[in-house]
Amino acid sequence: MNWLSPSILAADFNRLGEQIKCVRDCGAQALHFDVMDGLFVPSISFGMPVLASIRKETDMFLDVHLMIREPIRYINEFVESGANLITVHYEACSDVLQTVTAIRAAGVKVGISIRPETPVSVLRPFLNKIDLVLVMSVNPGFGGQKFMEGTYDKLRELRALMKETLGAERGEGIPRVEVDGGINLENVASVVEAGADTIVTGSAVFRGDIADNTKRFLEIISR
Repeated sequence: MNWLSPSILAADFNRLGEQIKCVRDCGAQALHFDVMDGLFVPSISFGMPVLASIRKETDMFLDVHLMIREPIRYINEFVESGANLITVHYEACSDVLQTVTAIRAAGVKVGISIRPETPVSVLRPFLNKIDLVLVMSVNPGFGGQKFMEGTYDKLRELRALMKETLGAERGEGIPRVEVDGGINLENVASVVEAGADTIVTGSAVFRGDIADNTKRFLEIISR
């Protein structure tokens, strides 16, 4: 089953609860929560208090993407704040295996993200230890960027690596493949065709008619 995980980075925080309820009621399977520290990426976003507030108001699957240096320092705090899945960047961890192991030990699902310039081959040692791979289709740190066309080939390469390493591209025990950055109603079908099964999008959901946008995305990715 393909998932839609709208990124609240593009939401109106004055109406955040209302907008979260809207995407949930329209069928979105998860909510994407981007954490940025101003060091690993240039921007600063939000952290544990916002996540904890959201968790009090929704039972949605909270997909937490840590764009921070050495995220192992904060794993327990994000779990306690309500994360269901924590994704860390391969490039931000001095010890990726230790970080992945710590997230698993904390009792939530674990993902690894890679920047556009990072080859999928770096994921080979971790594919049997994680629940999700997040392929960034823009340079992380800012919303509203243009989708990088090279992502299509990267997704196909990742699926091939999964088949080679795990014996299958999809199914039980195979990590989900999430894509984040510049995805809209015009390119999402091609993103899914190339290998994604979890779609993160911010502006294309939260700008304009949120309910209609959400339903249209779900209609396309469920074909």
